[in-house]
Amino acid sequence: MNPQVTDPNLRPLTIPEMLLERVRKAPAAPLFRCGEIRRDSQMMADAAARAGGLLRSAGIEAGQTVALMSSNRTELLDFILGCAWIGAVAVPVNTASRGEQLRHVLTNSRPALMVAEAELLPHIAAAGPIPDLQQVWVLDGPTADPTTAFGVTTAFEASPAFEVSPLPEPVPGVEPVEAEPADTAAILYTSGTTGVSKGVLCPQGQFYWWAENMSDQLGLRPDDVLYTCLPLFHTNALNAFMQAVACGGEYVLGPRFSASRFWADASSAGATVTYLLGAMVGILAGKEPGAGDRNHHIRLALSPATPARLVEPFQERFGVLLLDGYGSTETNSVIGSTPHQWRPGYVGRVRPGFSIRVVDAHGVPVPNGHPGELLIRSDQPHAMATGYHAMPEATTKAWQDLWFHSGDRVVLEEDGWVRFVDRIKDVIRRRGENISSVEVEQVLRQHPAVQEAAVYAVDSELGEDEVMAALVLREPVDFAELCQFCVPRLASFAIPRFLRVVDELPQTENGKVRKQVLKAAGREAAQWDRDIASPRRAAAVAAR
Repeated sequence: MNPQVTDPNLRPLTIPEMLLERVRKAPAAPLFRCGEIRRDSQMMADAAARAGGLLRSAGIEAGQTVALMSSNRTELLDFILGCAWIGAVAVPVNTASRGEQLRHVLTNSRPALMVAEAELLPHIAAAGPIPDLQQVWVLDGPTADPTTAFGVTTAFEASPAFEVSPLPEPVPGVEPVEAEPADTAAILYTSGTTGVSKGVLCPQGQFYWWAENMSDQLGLRPDDVLYTCLPLFHTNALNAFMQAVACGGEYVLGPRFSASRFWADASSAGATVTYLLGAMVGILAGKEPGAGDRNHHIRLALSPATPARLVEPFQERFGVLLLDGYGSTETNSVIGSTPHQWRPGYVGRVRPGFSIRVVDAHGVPVPNGHPGELLIRSDQPHAMATGYHAMPEATTKAWQDLWFHSGDRVVLEEDGWVRFVDRIKDVIRRRGENISSVEVEQVLRQHPAVQEAAVYAVDSELGEDEVMAALVLREPVDFAELCQFCVPRLASFAIPRFLRVVDELPQTENGKVRKQVLKAAGREAAQWDRDIASPRRAAAVAAR
């Protein structure tokens, strides 16, 4: 299959068209599972039609936004599809959003209706006045009286008047609108690890191309069962469902990731393909070997950002091939490995339908083998996001010169393979040298006492960056010995000056380390300063 060659006018380039095409091809084929709920293709399309009907009965029209705040459950997917069915715009909200972040998301997206789990109501109330919000439907539990529910009387009294009620009774399904591939289907908010979250405008066609491109890259088949425990409010899990629709397979939506039960859950689902993040791979690999390591049918996993040192041992132990890939919420499946071509430590090759450039700070292409910023274009119509919602300046900056500027630093090798280096904003500049935090983290993790590491810049007395690392330990470590361990493995200017031990690294719901939280503590949080190390500071630090 080559996703770029067929006339796009003959293809189902919108979400409703994808669902209806699946019904035409295989109406009774299994498509969706979540807990005890099982649906075939026809049932899934009917559910989208009913969810669309329910939204329309509440006055939601094409182009209006609907906020959805829920953990993984069937209703969340139904409403995302229901929005696309009637031309409304779904805004899945990270369940970890609180306070100012949640207020920003809701104020920026301006939903007329919000659907949420009952336990999240206090946080919605505490976010303060939300423009345009008229109704909140609660997925579970009676909550018609918000002034007494969940002990949030004060917060609700301070909020504008919006009705809070249980989910309405079902209504008959409606016909899908004649959506265009360029129409916005969802606004997906970035994790905001380094600044305010940006609402990525994802068109209907983007979901079609994600499905086609990933199905081609992974070699998905109609008999595949795609299992994910990643949150459905992020692009990874949402697009996995679209892959199942496109390839003819079945999608199983699992509960939140748990290392202790992951293999049992995947085995129970009958999974043949799954989706992991680099941090999850490390956690699974770090557990003691057990009988469940091979008690499953998974042949491969899409696992972006997996450390090279884990790829082959993971396959040998669990029988699962880890495939890397590059695709952000703004883009698509741009670069990737395949079951037939993969290389530990490399993201992959540029996929059909996309072009890339690797440039310096002035936008000038750098020679192959040299690091630079990754710029991306698509030849596939509507395969990438159209910008950031209500943020024209951010949109112009990211899409300048009609190339999407990823903010990622990569190396394009002579043979076409791409290696990820770092986020540009995470590159550390010390003594006139650029230091990749990712490369320093990889070295620190090689030490047997270090379980996880996050490396970031802090200010020095000289007004430049200094290198600091926050460590999660498996066992006590002597900081001086750890620095000595780095000497033959890193350039001298890249060895961390400041070290600290933490119980865990602060992370987003999607597994990204929130380095701004660590940076905010500054070098004052360090337990070791390599430049002025004293016996007291060099004492062994017990793992917590």
